Amino acid sequence: MNVELRERSELEDAHGAIGVRILTHAAEPGDRTDGEAVFELDNVSCYYGGFRAVRDISLSIRKNAISAIIGPSGTGKSTLLRSFNRMNDLVPSARLEGSILYHGVDLYDRKVDPVEVRRRIGMVFQKPNPFPKSIYDNVAFGPKVAGMKGNMDDIVEESLRRAALWDEVKDKLRQSGLSLSGGQQQRLCIARAIAVEPDVILMDEPCSALDPVATLRIEQLMIELKQNYTIVIVTHNMQQAARVSDETVFLTMDDDRAGYLVEHGPTPQIFTNPTNRLTEDYVSGRFG
Repeated sequence: MNVELRERSELEDAHGAIGVRILTHAAEPGDRTDGEAVFELDNVSCYYGGFRAVRDISLSIRKNAISAIIGPSGTGKSTLLRSFNRMNDLVPSARLEGSILYHGVDLYDRKVDPVEVRRRIGMVFQKPNPFPKSIYDNVAFGPKVAGMKGNMDDIVEESLRRAALWDEVKDKLRQSGLSLSGGQQQRLCIARAIAVEPDVILMDEPCSALDPVATLRIEQLMIELKQNYTIVIVTHNMQQAARVSDETVFLTMDDDRAGYLVEHGPTPQIFTNPTNRLTEDYVSGRFG
């Protein structure tokens, strides 16, 4: 494996330096390290005020893999996903107990800049949300804000190519991103996330608002993207989780309504030979 480890002691963006030493992994396309963890969660609990949405979750998320988080509604799947890039910080009542390590760095250390965290760990939401700007400006927005160097035309083209959208929009880059179909808008949002050169892409039910044809395109794209990125997806679609993910995380809840981890393992095992009866009931459709 040819992986270059680059140590950066000072990471800066428009909001200042992250102020903590971080190891970043620059992997060539197709490079895989089956055992390497990008995230390591230790007894993570997430709260909104006095309500505990997620409790005592410990697990690892593997590099260059697609990890699907599944479970009934209300089990804190999206809350857990948003904790990976500190999006919950934007909710005044939210707080986290336990620790989340990202390449060995505590994401919730006071020295860590959450804006830099969100650049490295991008998010694609349930409903496509392109900016009311041109297709070109949607993709270029992030790199410009981050002060990225390089030819912006090249950055935009490469991002759209990686999002499997370039051939469809290359002749209308100055048209509004809102003029695209729903599936194209979602791929535009993926291109926008890719443009700032993240390490991880989080996806919160990215296909729930799309038709089957657009859903298939997004699923194919996810499988292609995992060669270069780590992907964590929340989905209620069991077939989708089985089709695209390498590993599956199953959450459920007890009477206290706090989501907790039931089982985590390779997707084929979770769907064909789970170790927990609750998992078997859920994936087979007998529960939830």
